[in-house]
Amino acid sequence: MRSPRLLSREEKEALVRRLEAGERVAALATETGVLRKSLYEWRAAYRALGAAGLNRKRGPKPGGRAAVDPASADAGPPAARPPDELARAKARVAELERLVGRQQADLDFFREALRSWDEKRRASGAPISSPSSKK
Repeated sequence: MRSPRLLSREEKEALVRRLEAGERVAALATETGVLRKSLYEWRAAYRALGAAGLNRKRGPKPGGRAAVDPASADAGPPAARPPDELARAKARVAELERLVGRQQADLDFFREALRSWDEKRRASGAPISSPSSKK
């Protein structure tokens, strides 16, 4: 099969439909010669934006953020916002949830390390704190 960059929107859509029908990503990637990562990205874009999401190009778009009026960007309820803005917000929430999860794992690790250190210190008979020199 051709390079993933040279696939038409229709070809990408056909592959995504096969994924949506339950075909395994690894098997489809092997059969077609397309990277699994590309298949996952296309499926996510298709779910977020439909077939139009398969035509998107990466990188900054002409006009970019400067072309958007900041006052109008926040107007209206979330359901009235464009799908790409909603998808960006969901991606940001997922990113922050992953960050909180990593921080919680770090806290748990250090809490357990401190508890273990305290137990070893008590078991060795070493003083936990030195006596105060002030009387």
